[in-house]
Amino acid sequence: MDSDALNTFLVVHRRGGISNAAKALHRSQPAISRRIALLEQELGVPLFERIAGKTRLSDAGRVMVPYAERAVAAAQDAENAVRALSRDNSGPVALAVTGTLAGAQLSRVLKRFARQYPDVQLTLRTATSGEVSDLIRRGEATIGLRYNSDGSHDLDCERLFAEPLQVVCAPDHPQAGRRVGKLADLRAERWIAFPEVPGRREIAASHVFALFLTQGMGEVDWTPVDSLTAQKRLVEAGLGIALLAQSHAAEEIRSSAIATIRVGDLTASHDVVAVTRRGGFLSAASRRLLEVIRREFSKTRMAK
Repeated sequence: MDSDALNTFLVVHRRGGISNAAKALHRSQPAISRRIALLEQELGVPLFERIAGKTRLSDAGRVMVPYAERAVAAAQDAENAVRALSRDNSGPVALAVTGTLAGAQLSRVLKRFARQYPDVQLTLRTATSGEVSDLIRRGEATIGLRYNSDGSHDLDCERLFAEPLQVVCAPDHPQAGRRVGKLADLRAERWIAFPEVPGRREIAASHVFALFLTQGMGEVDWTPVDSLTAQKRLVEAGLGIALLAQSHAAEEIRSSAIATIRVGDLTASHDVVAVTRRGGFLSAASRRLLEVIRREFSKTRMAK
């Protein structure tokens, strides 16, 4: 059982079938089918089933996934470690970031890193917090930035800082710039928030709704919007209020496009954490990127 066979198995699983996997791996469909057949023959069990015309994991396949992910990631680590012997501040580094963290602060990190290490091939992917962890776990990203720690035993999470949440509204909102005693006083408002999508959990959305529930606001009137930029534009237009991290609307608040409502009992925050794979290989370039991230985000922590 080699890493190429395991990677082929994972690609068939993630792409939903042989034909899509063949396109992704730039191989023929018969070649992919033979690879899977040989792996199944070696294991003595089928890894996939055809159900309603779709390729699904068998029970054995579902058991196999996490082990295959770890094995493929370990093989990638080995290759990266050997290649790193011939270079220091060069080579590829993959960064995965929760979409709402891809703002001005991240831009400063990327500019500083690119200036200091111009030979590093840095790639960036955005995803939900849960997906960031999955990308790190599978070895598809080296460093991740997400909200709140992941308790998985195969990941290391380093808390960078806690970012407070605030209620934002249009400048002409009756409560703009004012203070209310508690969050429940805003129950009658229309709220704008990230949707909770089944199978694609986003920490930011879950946190907001959990906060509403603890404050007795389970039945609020809300509009689901899956883009932070779109949320802010709706708030600016007076079509609702939102609960956002301070950095998310900092520019709009400075320009007076958006205002805040101070809430007496609102003490919630999001932890911003850096995620790496426990025991995974970090090249010199990856370690330097992590250092730049720590330095930049430590400024935020000290400013709080």
